Amino acid sequence: MERRITRLICKVEKSPGNVQFTDLCKICDYYFGTARQQGSSHRVYKTPWKGDPRINIQNKKGKAKAYQVRQVLEAVKILEALDYDSK
Repeated sequence: MERRITRLICKVEKSPGNVQFTDLCKICDYYFGTARQQGSSHRVYKTPWKGDPRINIQNKKGKAKAYQVRQVLEAVKILEALDYDSK
């Protein structure tokens, strides 16, 4: 699973403007767990740090919005850095 997510992140980094919403959901589910809100056009994920403690992604005709993709990628980098620092 981790290898699949890593490949998916590489694909998303290359083209943040052309990301399937379901692919971004897979990344968020893997790193942030189940969405607090789902079932509508938005999904909201909780992050483990203070400040801006959530990731909000939006389904727009099957695609994710590019700025939200960049926010998710940034949050993943922060999460990986926090995990690395705790080891």
